[in-house]
Amino acid sequence: MSRRNSKLAHISIPELSLVLLIGPSGSGKSTFARKFFKPTEIVSTDTCRALVSDDENNQNASADAFELARFLVAKRLKRGLLTVVDATNVQPESRQDWIRLAREYHVLPVAMILNVSANVCNIRNEQRKDRRLGGHVVPNQISQLKKGLRGLREEGFRQIFEWQSPEDISAVETITRNPLYNNKKDEHGPFDIIGDVHGCYDELCTLLTTLGYEIDKENATLIAAPLGLGSDGNTRYRKPVLVGDLVDRGPASPQVLSLVMNMVSNGQALCVPGNHDAKLLRYLNGKNVKLRHGLEKTVEQLADATPEYLESVKRFIDGLVSHYILDNGKLVVAHAGLKESMQGRASGAVKEFCLFGETTGEIDEFGLPVRYNWAIEYSGKAAVVYGHTPVPTAQWLNNTIDIDTGCVFGGALTALRYPERTLYSVPAKEQYAVPARPIGYNHASAVSANQQVEQVIDVGALLGRQILTTRFSHSITIREENSIAALEAMSRFAIDPRWLIYLPPTMSPTESSNEPGYLEHPVEGLRYFREAGIKEVICEEKHMGSRAVVIVCKDAEAATKSFGVVNQGIGVVYTRTGRSFFTDKKMEEAFIERVNVALIKTGFYEKFNTDWVCLDAELMPWSAKAQSLLEQQYAAVGAAATQAMPEVIASLEMAVNNNVPAEALLEKYRRRAQQTKDYVKAYQQYCWPVNSLDDYKLAPFHILATEGKTYIDKPHEWHMKEIAEICAGDEQLLHLTPYRLVKVGDVESEQQAISMWLDLTEKGGEGMVMKPANYLTTDEKGLIQPAIKIRGKEYLRIIYGPEYDAEENLERLRQRKLSGKRSLALREFALGLESLERFVAKESLQQVHQCVFGILALESEPVDPRL
Repeated sequence: MSRRNSKLAHISIPELSLVLLIGPSGSGKSTFARKFFKPTEIVSTDTCRALVSDDENNQNASADAFELARFLVAKRLKRGLLTVVDATNVQPESRQDWIRLAREYHVLPVAMILNVSANVCNIRNEQRKDRRLGGHVVPNQISQLKKGLRGLREEGFRQIFEWQSPEDISAVETITRNPLYNNKKDEHGPFDIIGDVHGCYDELCTLLTTLGYEIDKENATLIAAPLGLGSDGNTRYRKPVLVGDLVDRGPASPQVLSLVMNMVSNGQALCVPGNHDAKLLRYLNGKNVKLRHGLEKTVEQLADATPEYLESVKRFIDGLVSHYILDNGKLVVAHAGLKESMQGRASGAVKEFCLFGETTGEIDEFGLPVRYNWAIEYSGKAAVVYGHTPVPTAQWLNNTIDIDTGCVFGGALTALRYPERTLYSVPAKEQYAVPARPIGYNHASAVSANQQVEQVIDVGALLGRQILTTRFSHSITIREENSIAALEAMSRFAIDPRWLIYLPPTMSPTESSNEPGYLEHPVEGLRYFREAGIKEVICEEKHMGSRAVVIVCKDAEAATKSFGVVNQGIGVVYTRTGRSFFTDKKMEEAFIERVNVALIKTGFYEKFNTDWVCLDAELMPWSAKAQSLLEQQYAAVGAAATQAMPEVIASLEMAVNNNVPAEALLEKYRRRAQQTKDYVKAYQQYCWPVNSLDDYKLAPFHILATEGKTYIDKPHEWHMKEIAEICAGDEQLLHLTPYRLVKVGDVESEQQAISMWLDLTEKGGEGMVMKPANYLTTDEKGLIQPAIKIRGKEYLRIIYGPEYDAEENLERLRQRKLSGKRSLALREFALGLESLERFVAKESLQQVHQCVFGILALESEPVDPRL
């Protein structure tokens, strides 16, 4: 669009533009920019000169200034922000850099020309004390401007506005920013996204009917749509979204066109163009197009169509938008898919990608271009739904899904319901065409893509200072030095990263207790939750084991489909730092199989409509994982003290009998001897021989996730009841966690919690964990601690040493600072939940591992050693 010598009061530009102000010095570009654009949107070369040289008129700094300006413009365009370049821009070569940037970031370049007279410019420049220009400068700039005006369109500008006097410029009152045609972010569904139809009209009608739509098949119209729930929680009529390739190869392309055209024109559906649709448009426009790849069938079927109908088909296809951005940017629909950097942009390259995808430049043995599977490297936040390349079955890969299941080739016509993310398919009535190459050929499946994960994950993107966002908390900062520590842990010790979808958070202890002889006590935990406004908590036994994450798949096929692993068994057990729990692979496989049998036996997979589950659990005995720690640290201390104490006490007793005043010292060492016995007894309770699978006990306490779903919306008691059913499937291996619901503020109920803790700890137990009744609890400040550990006297003896409960030691330990530990627990909790949510939403492994990596990095943060 060109507006020359315009006095229009209102003009409009695309919401995502690179606006070049063009005009000689003194033409009023900066004033114009400040009037219509935000200061942050304006990149001024004069300002850049000042930034690099402290003098905006220093022409010697121009090279550096323009380098800085290009850098700033590039960063803004990368983030999808409208940007205004305030420079003279009167020479074609000076505009070329900006046009290249616009093309690189797929934004529309707009020219705004302030073509005022040299006299006006000179008067304005003379009024500026900070600017002195030679008399030749402005005339030369105006001459260069006029020479290039005719070529602006050829340079690549999509819109051109020109004003030739100050009065024309003053007449401009508003500059409106129009959303791009692909911007439908305010539509939140529900949608039914339908794969490539290719003239299969019967199957399209059958699929729509299956989905609940009422179709007048004879007249190719949609009578009624079913209701559904959008992602924003509002009920609306469902809307079909077609991914293109409506025509060619199939038996009824005109009928498909008629139905889709009617739905789109009535606002009942959306549609993006496919490459076959674009080719039909070129044919109808009289271009020299070869009648092959199914176009010959469409042309034959349109032979009797009226000129009016053909004209309406041309208008329809020509009016289709390359892709749509829906649901606040959470959903992208394009025929051949779309990389993140192109989403919501408008350029020839974007349109080309949407129609054809990306090719390697090679030709396969069938004479067809080899397509590059861009989805393997996709790590965007938006789900991308596409077609174009027929696949045997639709599978999610890195938050993308190809739903072209080859209906015209005898496969099926598939729809994805959004936001539900459920798939529906109807089989083809027959095979209407023979594919040029086998379906699925040259298309990396989810399995092969996941097998390449080591090459796909960008380690560099995980290093350095990171700021991670989650839906559960404020932004979380990961320091660079912590990232380096996490990289070493993940690369040297972690399990296969395809299994690593979650890490548990650290757990904060309660405030120090003032109860005589106690460092921790339930009273302090109850006080914390009471002050946080929690009405009910659940108290669970803290098992004498090690934290373990257990992933179990129903079978090897499920492990391959959901996690991309091949010949790695049907599950894994790993520690809270991502290390394999078992050193004996055969023992792990047998362990996983036992849990799987229990899941199958109790009907878990059917009940939860899944073929895998991720459990948070304690695995006992503790010695199974901490044997070296026991031998090298705890047992060594216990053995040394046990051997030395009797001789010391005997010597002191002899001294006292000989009237040496050593009674106080004798009593002190007798106390130490008893403390040593208590210490040895405490850690021995955590140990028992592990010679076979029957010697293990697994105590699950959270069902973290299954296919397509997490369970953070369920209260803890729900988790306990569901896990009780699983445990019934193998009561020898699986262990129920004793728990009690406690009403906070109710004296009797709180006393029962205290009694439960005393009973557990006096029997030698570790203690208990106190949690809000709801899994995820927040207040006006954000997340509340998801769990507080309250450990018993004797267990703390293992942690702090045999003599920790001496009053002088207790007093020192009571001075511990909880703020750092609690902050760490909340940040790790938020990241753990976010990683699960991203995994079940089929986001890329890169996105999942951002959170997992973040937890590992946070684990290297220093905390009060008394905790």
